Amino acid sequence: MIEHSPHFKQLLKSLQQVPYLASKNIYRVANYFLSLDQEKAEQFCKAVQLAKQNIVHCRQCFTWNEKDQPCFFCDAAKRDKTIICVIETWQELISIEKTGGFQGLYHVLGGAISPLEGVGPEDLTINVLLGRIKEPVAEVILATNQTPEGEATAAYIANKLKNSLVKISCLARGIPVGSTLEFMDRVTVYKALSERRPF
Repeated sequence: MIEHSPHFKQLLKSLQQVPYLASKNIYRVANYFLSLDQEKAEQFCKAVQLAKQNIVHCRQCFTWNEKDQPCFFCDAAKRDKTIICVIETWQELISIEKTGGFQGLYHVLGGAISPLEGVGPEDLTINVLLGRIKEPVAEVILATNQTPEGEATAAYIANKLKNSLVKISCLARGIPVGSTLEFMDRVTVYKALSERRPF
């Protein structure tokens, strides 16, 4: 059987390392790649390599950005530089952007504090965020997910900012507890963002 092929085993092993790829779909994805003609397979591999070589984190907000190019968000003249929206991952930034209701800046933490998974404040971009909180920043929106880890992360940041003059707010509770922004519809995300309240 094909499962005994060392090359197939290696392909499956690589696919198993892809987060969010359900194990029941591993064989379907493997079949997809094996069914590609050589040219398309090479194009796919080249696209991944080029993206890896040329897309990096912005040093200020930590969203993905083209290397050696101004950050699409940080350097945009029309964005409100007095407000920073703090999110856990880049996917949540996309969810907020799709609403069209936020024109401030972002800060991607890179996750949430989770002692059980060995993730502490030092493993996130919190220190860089704290360094950004100065004039002209007037408000920080803590838009972490409403999970125990997200709430703990927001509380940690709020505690670090308690002696600053900046206004601290969080998303309204229109988003169900335990859910993530990435999978919310536009209206829910927009309402939660527009109806934010003090933290």
